[in-house]
Amino acid sequence: MTKRSIDVMVGLFVVAGVLAVAFLALRVANLTSFSSAPTYELKARFDNIGGLKPRAPVKSAGVVIGRIGDIKFDDESYQALVTMTLNQAYRFPKDSSAKIMTAGLLGEQFIGLEPGGDSENLVSGDTIKMTQSAIVLENLIGQFLYGKAAEGGQK
Repeated sequence: MTKRSIDVMVGLFVVAGVLAVAFLALRVANLTSFSSAPTYELKARFDNIGGLKPRAPVKSAGVVIGRIGDIKFDDESYQALVTMTLNQAYRFPKDSSAKIMTAGLLGEQFIGLEPGGDSENLVSGDTIKMTQSAIVLENLIGQFLYGKAAEGGQK
């Protein structure tokens, strides 16, 4: 092999490595779903969103059906307003519920949608009324410790 062909091979190898690192970075940041499928938006209000972030998945029955689009604070209701972008193929009844869930004990947070039984479906721009906020581990530990302290004081 000549020096020039070795240089070309090394260059191609470096370019492939850079592309692989870029792909992994996009994958970790949840930016690899460049879907061109039609979508619609739903909104939900939560008292506490925990560590929920934009681009987090929206799942139903464990299947990713959309992504979190935007998270804003509503200064009138003092709640977080979460906008979800869902795939048009997945429709949910008007009485569906949304809750913030965690993948594993300390994993990423996502919104889980549970379908209701209404005959009418949600349309773009609707707000899901029934929501359950994120469970904050520190609050659970505090409640447990407070409960144990209260038990100790009664004995």
